[in-house]
Amino acid sequence: MKPLTRNRNRRGFTLIELMVVVLIIAVLAALIVPRVITRQDDAKYATARSQLARIGSLLQQFRLDCDRFPTTEEGLNALLQAPGDVTGWKGPYLDKLPLDPWDVDFTYQYPGATGEESFFIASNGKDRTPSTDDDFTNEDL
Repeated sequence: MKPLTRNRNRRGFTLIELMVVVLIIAVLAALIVPRVITRQDDAKYATARSQLARIGSLLQQFRLDCDRFPTTEEGLNALLQAPGDVTGWKGPYLDKLPLDPWDVDFTYQYPGATGEESFFIASNGKDRTPSTDDDFTNEDL
């Protein structure tokens, strides 16, 4: 029987090689992470636009069914529950009211800036403050 001997052809990684690999990964992470973070904001803005467009189309459907838009007082809840004085309501048009990507309710107002045939929906954006530069409205679409 042969005595157990070490296989000299078998090699492992040295500490220096492992440190070089860790350094390369750290450099790549430092370059990539800032780009990913800015993409996250871009994704939230795109989501806000998409949600505004969807809510707008549901309000148009409400108008087709009920011959009017919900009032400011009824708000977007009219897409969930029939207001007391409407006929032709075929909802609910939504399962639940969506929040904007920053977890804030959308603002709804009727009539909108262009009169009886328009409405106004807004997300207050990242700063969650109305009437600032980062707001999104259905008029921006």
